[in-house]
Amino acid sequence: MNNRQSITRFLATRLAVYLSAVLVAYVLASVTSTQSVVSRLAGMGVTVSFADRAAMTLQDIGGMASMFLPMVAFAFLAAFLVTALLCRWWGKWRTPLYVLAGAVALVTIHLLLNISFQITPVAIARTWGGLLVQGLAGGIGGYTYVYLTKRFSPR
Repeated sequence: MNNRQSITRFLATRLAVYLSAVLVAYVLASVTSTQSVVSRLAGMGVTVSFADRAAMTLQDIGGMASMFLPMVAFAFLAAFLVTALLCRWWGKWRTPLYVLAGAVALVTIHLLLNISFQITPVAIARTWGGLLVQGLAGGIGGYTYVYLTKRFSPR
C-alpha cells in the first residue's frame, strides 16, 4: 500500500510540475504577444495607459486560453517526453535539454500553424524577433519544469 501511495504522489507531483511549466510558458507567451501589439499601437501614436495595458493583457490571457493553452500543453507534452528519453543518455545536460525543448515546442506551434494553414494567430510570431521571444517564453517554461522537478523530487 505504501508503494502505491508513493507512486501516486510521484505522478501527482509530476503532473503539477508539468502543468505549472505549461502555465508559465503560456502566460509569458500571451503577455509578450499583447505587449508587442500595444507597442505597435504606441508606435502609431495611440496613447495606451498602464491600466489599459494591464486590462488588455489580462483579457488576452483569458481569451487565448481556449485555443492557445491546449496547443502549448500538447507541444510541451511531446517535447518533454522526447527530452525525458534523451536525458537517459545525456542526463548531465538535463537543464539545457528541457529549456531547448520548451523553446522548440512554442516555436513549432507557430511554424506548423503557418505551414499548415497559412495563419499566424499570435501576432508577435509574424516576425523572426517575435518568434524568438515566443521561443524564450517556451524556454522559461522548460526551465520551470526542471527547477520544480528538482525542488519537489523525493530526497
